[in-house]
Parts: sequence; structure tokens; C-alpha cells
Amino acid sequence: MLMKVIITEHAKKRLNDLRQEKITVEDITRTAREISAQVPSAARFRGFFAKSGRMFDLVVKDIPTGRLVITIIGK
Repeated sequence: MLMKVIITEHAKKRLNDLRQEKITVEDITRTAREISAQVPSAARFRGFFAKSGRMFDLVVKDIPTGRLVITIIGK
């Protein structure tokens, strides 16, 4: 079963910033599901690539309803 990924409004707004250009919601969802560890407190995971080739980091936390994506940091 696929883990539910919840993207905060803050993270969605950051996708409109130049630094996160060409990173999509699909990229974020796919990447968040790839993290195999349990994440009980907010943690930054580095070095992911969007389909466009843009590198980014994710800050995520597991909550009872799924995996919460707190923010995206484009490189």
C-alpha cells in the first residue's frame, strides 16, 4: 500500500519561487514515498532530483495520517 503524502500549503507556495522552479508536486510525492525510514520528528533529506534535473531537499515528518512534507529547498 502506498503511503499517503500530505504537502503543506507552505511547501506548495514555495514551488512558485525561482529556487524551486521545475520541481513538481509529482516529484515531491514520489520522493517522499522513496524515503524508507520512519521519520518521527522533522528531518531534512538531501540530494533528490526532479524529473527536470533540478536538485532539491525535503523536510518531512511522519504523522498518523501519512507523511507530511513541511518544505522543499531547491538547489
